Amino acid sequence: MSRTYKATGINLKTQALGESDKIVTILTREFGLIRAVASGARKHNSSLGGRSGMFVVNELLIAKGRSLDKITQAQTLKTYPGLAKDLGKLAASQYLAEIVLCQALSEQPQEELYELFNEHLHRLEALSSANPSGVLAHLAHGVFHLLALAGVTPQVQVCCLSGNLLKPNFTDPNWQVGFSIPAGGTVSLEAWERLRRKGEREREIQRNSSFSPLPNHPIILSPAKPGSQTVVVHRQEIPVISSRPSAMELALLQHLSQPEIMQIDGARDHDWLSVEQILRQYAQYQLGRPIRSATLIDSYFAANHDATV
Repeated sequence: MSRTYKATGINLKTQALGESDKIVTILTREFGLIRAVASGARKHNSSLGGRSGMFVVNELLIAKGRSLDKITQAQTLKTYPGLAKDLGKLAASQYLAEIVLCQALSEQPQEELYELFNEHLHRLEALSSANPSGVLAHLAHGVFHLLALAGVTPQVQVCCLSGNLLKPNFTDPNWQVGFSIPAGGTVSLEAWERLRRKGEREREIQRNSSFSPLPNHPIILSPAKPGSQTVVVHRQEIPVISSRPSAMELALLQHLSQPEIMQIDGARDHDWLSVEQILRQYAQYQLGRPIRSATLIDSYFAANHDATV
């Protein structure tokens, strides 16, 4: 880069610096994640005041600095005023911004991530405020798409153990499927139960024999006849079941990969709450850190729906 450079970016995070400045973390198309000082942005008459706000898209002229770059000019291209007017929309936007902050790279183009994030902010802002559950649906949609862009989307179409296609059974009100975060997605409970029983049989055999392999190590069986091959049996770990989605919840998860949210008859607020929780836990596992803005989602929906998440 030269001593000054141009970039188009959206503000993801701001923090105070000194008496009147701000440090702004910006996702740019051209250079990925950058941190730059907006001098005097906290003064009431500053031209950078509004331009350094959350979720403002600017065309920027930035000067390189030793430790932090400096915003010298900013021309606003787009804002999302509707997000700040609705607590649910704002919480969902901050939630998505946290994931973007964890995924974005610096010093290289991030155009796909930039476009995807702006698209989901636009969808959230366009929602009717009379439809709080729509916030959850759009939040889950955004989280799923961000995970997919990062290449860590959960497997929700087939069983992670057997590879068989999973189809929600709406005729059985008690039907469930497993979701295993360590395994990477959905697990047929029948396949999981078969694996559990197999593991119990293997442990019983080991208890009755003098040979005791270390955990996660293969079992080596000596050849029964001279000249025959040694057989190595690899033990398959039994994945932890993190949650048990219902037929409706699985159907919602399976439709999240679509470009638009699919409306499914019978889907309730509770179903979207469960789907968001599943994706939250999975995303936190993949990111290696909690999503702090998720507490705002919990508070908002507990207050508005008497729900405990």
